Amino acid sequence: MSPASTGASTSVDAVSPVRSSDSASDSRMAPGGPGYHRMSFALFLAGVATFALLYSTQALLPLISGEFGVAASEASWTVAAATGGLALFVLPMSALSERFGRRTVMTASLAVAVSVGLLVPFAPSIGALVVLRAVQGAALAGLPASATAYLAEEVRPKALVTAIGLFVAGNSVGGMSGRVITGWVAQEWGWRVAVGVIGAIAVACAVAFRLLLPAPKHFRPGSLRPRVLLGTVRDHLSDPLLRRLYAIGALFMTVFGGVYTVIGYRLTEAPFSLPQGIVGSIFLVYLVGTVSASTAGRLVGRLGRRGALYLAGGTTAAGLLLSLADSLPLVLLGLVLITAGFFAGHAVASSAVSRTATRGRAQASALYQSAYYVGSSAGSTVGAMAFHSGGWAGTVTVGVLAILGVVTITALGSRAARVAARRQPVAAH
Repeated sequence: MSPASTGASTSVDAVSPVRSSDSASDSRMAPGGPGYHRMSFALFLAGVATFALLYSTQALLPLISGEFGVAASEASWTVAAATGGLALFVLPMSALSERFGRRTVMTASLAVAVSVGLLVPFAPSIGALVVLRAVQGAALAGLPASATAYLAEEVRPKALVTAIGLFVAGNSVGGMSGRVITGWVAQEWGWRVAVGVIGAIAVACAVAFRLLLPAPKHFRPGSLRPRVLLGTVRDHLSDPLLRRLYAIGALFMTVFGGVYTVIGYRLTEAPFSLPQGIVGSIFLVYLVGTVSASTAGRLVGRLGRRGALYLAGGTTAAGLLLSLADSLPLVLLGLVLITAGFFAGHAVASSAVSRTATRGRAQASALYQSAYYVGSSAGSTVGAMAFHSGGWAGTVTVGVLAILGVVTITALGSRAARVAARRQPVAAH
């Protein structure tokens, strides 16, 4: 695809090492090739464990509010602290992965996160629970950036969007199963048993991940020197395309974090008054995200990167507006559209980061993940505050404003791509 069709700058598209070696002599993995299915399933399981742990309290917030006697805005910190810890530590963890290897850092991160997950059910207070969740989020920071960097190094470029889409699909399955399981378990035995069950599932996923993931063949250790790291980060932040992708990831996640932090409160209150188990089952709509994320590669192939982002943003906005209705079927349809749009947009943006960065891929992915989870924390807290002051309409307003930001940034990227395309013949002459 040309720069004009993808929104990429010409300087990025002129770089060929990661884009033109997709040939028979390329030793990297491809669909149907040796190790590809093991790798895909291993990272799928890592995605399941990451999202199941990261959002293990989200569907349980009304119960946590009830036990500790706190409002929605305070209980939401059990989610915001985890995503905030991840956002804060993802860049340092990516630096460790550049030095010690992607698989090593991912394994260590999962080990610490699942260990903390087994302590979470015993938190004696809301403060202790928030602290444990922050530590858990910091530990999980080694997964997202390292996983996408691993894929960028070990998978052929033409298969990269699909491979990252499968990892993101694992995120959606983890988020869905974690919330559904906790909802039904909590209805019978309380939220503490529910998060303990999620911890045990995450342990099994972590063990299987380590056994299945192929050893990297194309990793080259980098430097841990702060000057080198800061130089790499500065280079990434100076790239206009990467900056736009980081902002898009943050804004999409602001919508998603706000909606799914607050939806439990809305559905347990009038006019719906649903029991906790049914509320947890609402998260089965994550299956839609599994499909939309895994098909993001075909979407980009048909519409281009910018077209795919416009479609994802429009789908999300339509879902937000539908969810305003006091009809449960329309609310569910709204959640389906929000979920499909979010996961498609996230898969497109995150894979674009991996393709754009030609060096320091872990740092490039880490910056994206940091922005992404800052958006999650902001969405959780601002969405809950908006719900407290203005009801569900307040939360929807926050989401619509975030989607308008996505559309605006994508449009600016389109304009930049057209300007670059007009200048390219002049520069060549």
